[in-house]
Amino acid sequence: MAEVLRSDVETRVLSPLTRPAGWGYTLTVGGLVAIFGWSLYAWNRQIQTGLGITGLNAPVFWGVYVINFVFFIGISHAGTLISSILRITDTPWRRPFTRLAEAITVFSLPFGALSVIVDLGRPDRLLHVVRYPHFTSAILWDVVCISTYLITSCLYFYLALVPDIALCRDRLPETPAWRKKLYRTLALGWQDTPVQWKTLNRLLTGMSIFLFALVVSVHTNVSFVFGMTLKPGWHTTIISPFFVLGAIYSGVATVIVLAALFRRLYRLEDLMTEAHFRSCAKFLLALCCFWLYAMIIEHLFVFYGKETAELRILEAKFWGPYAPLFWTMVACCFGIPFVVLAVPRWRTIRNLVAIGLVINVGMWLERYTIIVPSGAYPYLPWGVGTYRPSWVEVSITAGWLAGFLALILLFARLFPVLTVWEVREELGEARTSLAAPASMEPSAIEVPLFSNRAVGFNSQSTKD
Repeated sequence: MAEVLRSDVETRVLSPLTRPAGWGYTLTVGGLVAIFGWSLYAWNRQIQTGLGITGLNAPVFWGVYVINFVFFIGISHAGTLISSILRITDTPWRRPFTRLAEAITVFSLPFGALSVIVDLGRPDRLLHVVRYPHFTSAILWDVVCISTYLITSCLYFYLALVPDIALCRDRLPETPAWRKKLYRTLALGWQDTPVQWKTLNRLLTGMSIFLFALVVSVHTNVSFVFGMTLKPGWHTTIISPFFVLGAIYSGVATVIVLAALFRRLYRLEDLMTEAHFRSCAKFLLALCCFWLYAMIIEHLFVFYGKETAELRILEAKFWGPYAPLFWTMVACCFGIPFVVLAVPRWRTIRNLVAIGLVINVGMWLERYTIIVPSGAYPYLPWGVGTYRPSWVEVSITAGWLAGFLALILLFARLFPVLTVWEVREELGEARTSLAAPASMEPSAIEVPLFSNRAVGFNSQSTKD
């Protein structure tokens, strides 16, 4: 990182925005949009014919849609964790990942919210939450928390993006007229002055603290939707922290996959180094171990309690009809990731991408094994239920995933995928540490020249 010149940072990050989109990019985005369009057709069919077209049937009333809701809300926590929480602790390895993490938050939350609307069957009934609020309902507070989370995350994402939008405005004069106008409008007159940087840092720091509390409350409220419902398998004291932990786990895995993708596509190897990914891999290993601990505790309480309805679900997951899904989930969430991440020489970027994909598959299956078995084995004398997702549910799930990826790719064509001012800051800190004598006390080291926290960097006039 220290060998990269400061002027090279802007060139490296902004140059992909000036290159014309190739056939590969066009076909990929076109394919994703087509899949999303098909999902809208499937949703329209469901609205016309009712939820009977899905695989939902008594006593399994929650299926893939609720699973998708928890999954997309979960991966959205990546932006809050990496960008805001790690910003408070000033963790250095987060800087190349912050922009993508924030983008994942903003673009995944709408699909999580849409999953709930699809599950309603009649979208107009969403207004009942506002018109007839029930303040003892976990669903009402879920809507409040997710709406607040979405608005705050969008504002946080935009504020951190403003300096780089101004950089695009000043350094990309050959872009089409509509993009110039877009950059000028969104830059909000940013001129890179010390006063502006001071104001921005105060805003981001304050919002980081607020988001830290918000991210915990959001997935805690998501767990309340389950834990406060009379279904066996959900009444455990660990369900709320388990949901928060799982959300962070899948979110960090998603960031690694997308960061490695854009590192390869945009040739950002000098700015997103293997050292950054190795640091992220260590963090992912810690989350992996915490996940196993929470999983063991959850099922240990069920086994110790000896409640008949709870034991039926435990048996169904351990060696019954849901055993293949359950043990595949355990292998994807712990077995495979732990073996790879525990060996330092195996923490290559290629392996981390594979592990990130495996973890997300496992976390989706985890939500499946939490939701469906509890519906299939209820307290009431329904008998054992069965559930198999229909083509409508599969189509909408694929469409939501395609829509999320399409938004990420479209964003990356218009705006930098790295936070330029944070990468410059890291470069300045690396140079300062290299230039300082070994015997120098930390307090004697000067503030990095390129740190935007202390000194404004005028992208319009400075050429050195």
